[in-house]
Amino acid sequence: MPYADRVRTVTPAQALGWLKAGWADLRIAGWVSLAYGALFVATGFALTGGLVMAGMPYLIAPMIGGFLLIAPLLALGLYQISKDVEDGRRPGLWRALTAWRANPYHILTAGLILMLYVMIWARANVVAFALFFPHEAIALDHFVAQMFSVDGLVFTAFVTALGFAFAAFAFITNVTALPMMLDRPVDVFAAAFASAMAVLRNPRVMALWAGLIVAVTGIGLLTAFLGLIVALPLIGHASWHAYRDLVKDDA
Repeated sequence: MPYADRVRTVTPAQALGWLKAGWADLRIAGWVSLAYGALFVATGFALTGGLVMAGMPYLIAPMIGGFLLIAPLLALGLYQISKDVEDGRRPGLWRALTAWRANPYHILTAGLILMLYVMIWARANVVAFALFFPHEAIALDHFVAQMFSVDGLVFTAFVTALGFAFAAFAFITNVTALPMMLDRPVDVFAAAFASAMAVLRNPRVMALWAGLIVAVTGIGLLTAFLGLIVALPLIGHASWHAYRDLVKDDA
């Protein structure tokens, strides 16, 4: 299959090692990684507050889901920090924030595709609510009132399954794609194919890795976003090491 010769077979022990290596990068980078994580936490607070003030708190849950879908792009600067540590360079916040300049056209294309994907996800949530509750206004209090009804439970199960499908596709096509585009001059489609091949060659290990990402990110979300200051850099740095183990060098 296309790009099958570009990926390696890995073990569960290596997946756990990615977290260890990510933690080592976080300790070396110090405030640079934490500041990068804090920027996105502050943005999350601003967006949440804005939705509440605009009377659209029902969009907070889809927004969190959208954040998880677009996380590989947001972590681009963290990949750059890990790359700098790997190359023996001193990490810098500005260098991390402008990491897209390494492969601007294709990285920006990937960003546009992911933004479109998130918009489809948000619209799918609104359409699902309208289909299940055609006579209810799209508002948080109306959803809470229906949550424990039969229709509400079916709706919750449907949206959960839909979210899993969206997240699985995003993971398969992006687990190594953005680090690869940062590291070498490849386009978004080649990077996505290589990422898919890495998952297909290592389904159990990559399922474990996806579970670790969800667990660490979930802990960060449960701490009112504050834990993401550490969780985001940890997963971002670890994802760089996952890419290094999964995708062979061009040579």
